[in-house]
Amino acid sequence: MDEQSLHLRGVGLPGEEPVELWVRDGVISHEPIPGAATVCTSGWIIPGLVDAHCHVGITYGGGHEDLDGAIVQAETERDVGALLLRDAGSPIDTRALDARADLPRIIRAGRHIARPKRYIRELGIELDDERDLPEIVSEQARFGDGWVKIVGDWIDRGQGDLRPLWSEPVLKEAIDAAHREGARVTAHVFGEDALPGLIEAGIDCIEHGTGLSDETIDLMVRHGTALVPTLVNIATFPEIASGAGKFPVYQQHMLDLHARVRRTVGDAHDAGVPIYAGTDAGGSIRHGRVADEVSALAGAGLSPTKALGAACWNARRWLGYAALDHGAHADLLVYPDDPRRPDILGAGPDLVVLRGRVVKRANPVTAHR
Repeated sequence: MDEQSLHLRGVGLPGEEPVELWVRDGVISHEPIPGAATVCTSGWIIPGLVDAHCHVGITYGGGHEDLDGAIVQAETERDVGALLLRDAGSPIDTRALDARADLPRIIRAGRHIARPKRYIRELGIELDDERDLPEIVSEQARFGDGWVKIVGDWIDRGQGDLRPLWSEPVLKEAIDAAHREGARVTAHVFGEDALPGLIEAGIDCIEHGTGLSDETIDLMVRHGTALVPTLVNIATFPEIASGAGKFPVYQQHMLDLHARVRRTVGDAHDAGVPIYAGTDAGGSIRHGRVADEVSALAGAGLSPTKALGAACWNARRWLGYAALDHGAHADLLVYPDDPRRPDILGAGPDLVVLRGRVVKRANPVTAHR
């Protein structure tokens, strides 16, 4: 028997139809492979989950993680089924993890780009002169894996509330520079004021997006801008506000953004904004919470299929990866029952196949419970 070849049979999503897959040399085949080891005879088969806003390299509680700690973070994500991570800014170089065949694939955005005293200390590149933004964006585009992360707004302590970091002409020049490098740009945005300039400048994605209005949702639809709302992070807004007593306007603003976030995300979804699941793991959010994000998206109005798709087949295609297609990377999960059910997804997969190899198995052969 060829130990590098696998055979799986079960129910596939999103089609809910029987599927039979073979795996050899790290890719999926829809054609039988003689001698393949059967590792699944029944169950629900989906592509590996995606955490589209994840920070491998930021310590829980804040600060730089070392490489060993980053490996533990990646292992945590793998064990819950998150096999593709869009790392939306990390203070350390994690490219050494690419040599580990047992760790998730990571799509990096380089380091956050911010202004002095306008983001979490020591995490990002701080620019004294905003005119340097296009050059630094180009640099980070070449360093990353097709993404660049800028900080779109943050508290301005002089004004006591969220304020944009960049002027609109500089944003346009910087985003154009990234696009010339073949990279997409995303931005951290909590409030309202930074959104029009970012969207009109051609930004590809908005992180958080709690300040979206009918007008800026319409702008996102017209520009094809994606949204990664990070709802498990937004749940911490009341805690952030409770520690911001010196800035009462900001404090109330954060509470207001939190109070309406489900409606905001639901309105964006209903309008046709592409939405993908990201947890903001690292810093204030522990790794391994993609199932919680899927549940939160369903609570904001996405159907169970669309909520799971936002962390699976749809997110993979958005990031340039196939799902269960012939020739796709063999990054697969098997669940004992329908993973659109929160209890099933939250319990984690019975079987994890990464790069064509079994890296986690609860039972010798997965079957319905």
